[in-house]
Amino acid sequence: MDLNPFCSIALTGHRATLGTSCLPQRDLLLSALQPKRGHAIRYFLTEVMSMSFSPVQASPITNTRMRDPDHVADISGMCAVCTADCLGPCEIGLSALRGSEAILPFSADKNQFASEKRYPLDFSHFSINGRVFGARGLPADPNEATYPNVDLSSTFGITCALPIRAPFILPAMAKLAWREYFAGAALSGVPVVIGEDVIGKDPGLVTDGHRVVDAPLIAEMVSSFRRYHRGLGDIVLQANFDDEYHGVLEYAIERLAVRSVELKFGQAAKGIQGMGRVPKIEDALRFRALGYLVVPDPTDPSVAEAYVRGVGPVFEKIGKLPMWSPEALVLRVEELRRMGAERICFKTGPFDPRDIATILDIASETGVDLVTLDGAGGGTGHSPAKMMNEWGMPTVTFESISCRILHTLKRAGKPLPPIAMAGGFATEDQIYKGLALGAPYVRMIAIGRAAMAAASVGRQVGDALRKGVVPKEYARFGTSVDEVFADFRILKGEYGEETSSIPTGALGLYSYLNRVSAGLKQFMALNREFALRHISREGIVPLTELAAKTTGLSTYEELLNRR
Repeated sequence: MDLNPFCSIALTGHRATLGTSCLPQRDLLLSALQPKRGHAIRYFLTEVMSMSFSPVQASPITNTRMRDPDHVADISGMCAVCTADCLGPCEIGLSALRGSEAILPFSADKNQFASEKRYPLDFSHFSINGRVFGARGLPADPNEATYPNVDLSSTFGITCALPIRAPFILPAMAKLAWREYFAGAALSGVPVVIGEDVIGKDPGLVTDGHRVVDAPLIAEMVSSFRRYHRGLGDIVLQANFDDEYHGVLEYAIERLAVRSVELKFGQAAKGIQGMGRVPKIEDALRFRALGYLVVPDPTDPSVAEAYVRGVGPVFEKIGKLPMWSPEALVLRVEELRRMGAERICFKTGPFDPRDIATILDIASETGVDLVTLDGAGGGTGHSPAKMMNEWGMPTVTFESISCRILHTLKRAGKPLPPIAMAGGFATEDQIYKGLALGAPYVRMIAIGRAAMAAASVGRQVGDALRKGVVPKEYARFGTSVDEVFADFRILKGEYGEETSSIPTGALGLYSYLNRVSAGLKQFMALNREFALRHISREGIVPLTELAAKTTGLSTYEELLNRR
C-alpha cells in the first residue's frame, strides 16, 4: 500500500482539514484497518478527514464568536444546535443586528487582516532542499563560500533600474504605522508602496473640480521615505480607478517628483470595490462632490430629508471597479512615461487565469518594470471578510499558473516583466520557497502584513521605553532603545547624529528585514546558491501529491532517478 506520509493535516478548534492529495488514501487506510483495531484512527479518517476547509461563522476579524464551538455543522459553519434563547454572538447574530455592515472586518482602520481558511495547498507542503558539493556564485572555498557572503542585492526597474539591498518590496499601505513603514523601507534599502485612495483620508486635500492640486498626506508619506533614503529602493505611489479619475499620479509626478508608480487591478484588498460607511451627510456630500460613488445619493432631496428623520440606509462610499481595456492600459503606460514616470508597476490579485495572462501580456508589450501578483488569503483594508476567505487562487497555485504563462511568453520570444510574489510571506523559509518556486521569473517577494506588524511592534515598544516602562517580554535585553533594539548600532554607523530621529517603528521594520535577510542567506547557502540568480526550482521539494502536481516540481524519488 503506497501511502503518502506527508498528508497535510491542520486542526483549528473543532475543525480539521486535510490536504486533498490524501483524500484518495483515506479509503485505502480504512480497508487496511483490522475490524477490532484502530477505532480512533477509523474515527479520524471518517470524520476529521472529511471536514471543511472554511472557518466557522465567527472570527476576531468580525469580533464574533461561536456559542458552542465544539459542535459545529461543517456545511454551514453554524452551531449544530441553534438554540431559541441564544443572543447570537456569531456572524449570523451580528448580521441580524447590523445588516450589511457585518460583511466588513471589525475596526478596519485600526487593524489588518488575513484569511482564516485552511487552503489545501501552501508553502508548508514543501521542504527546502540542500546540497553538499560545489558552490554557485562564489569560489568553492570554505573561507569565502559562507552565508554572510551570500549576495542578496538586486535591482528595481528595467530602463531606469535602481539598486536594492534585498529582493523584497513592501506592498501598498496607507494606514496604521505608515510613517514607520515607509521610513523603515528607506533604512532597509527596499522599495515600498503607498496604497490606494490616500486622498480620501486627507483633510488638507485641495482639488480643482475633481483633479488633485494639493495632497499634503501623500506629500508627507513621500517625505517619510525620502528623509532616510540613501539611494537604494524607491517609494512607489499606487493608483486605483478613482485615483486615476482624480489625477493622483499626475499630481505626484509633477509636484512631488515621484518617479515610481503602480496601477492596481481591483480595489480594496485585492479584488472588490473599496467600501466604507459614512455616518454624516456632510462627509457624504464631500465625497460625492469629489466624484466618488456614494449610496444613497446625498444630493437627492428625498434622501437628505430622510437622513434628517433618521430613515433610510446609511451612506456608503464605494470605490469604482476598474474598467480597463488592454488598449487603454497600453496608452496609459505610454502616457505615464511621457509625464516622467521612470518605473511603472502593475499590482493584481488572484483573478481568473485568463485575465492574469492578459495582464502579463500587456506588461510584456509595454515594458512594465514590475508586476506584483498577490495570492488569495489576505488584505489590510476594507475587503469583505468572506472575500478574504473564499475568493481567488492561493499563493502557491497562483505562482505556479503565472510561471506557466510567463514560460509561454518566453517561448514566444516576448520580453518578460520582472515579477514580485505576494500573499502571506512572513519568514525566510516562505520567502526562499517563493523565490525557488518562481525561478527564474519571480525576482522579488512582497512582504506586507508581517512588515507592518514589525513596524507596529517597534513603535509600541519604543513608546513604552520612552515612558520608562520595560515590557516584561523584553526586559532581559535591557531598559533603553539602544539595549533592546540590537540592530540600532548598525544604523548609527550609517546615519550618525540623525540616528536619534529614527522612529523605533522604522527601526523595528529594519531589524525584522535584517532577520529575514540573514535567514534567506542561510537557506541559499544550504543549497550552495550564493547569489539570487542561482536560486532554482530544485531548491524546494514537494511533500504531497497535490503540491507536486500543481507545481511540476520533482519529488525526492524523481531527484534520485536523475543521478
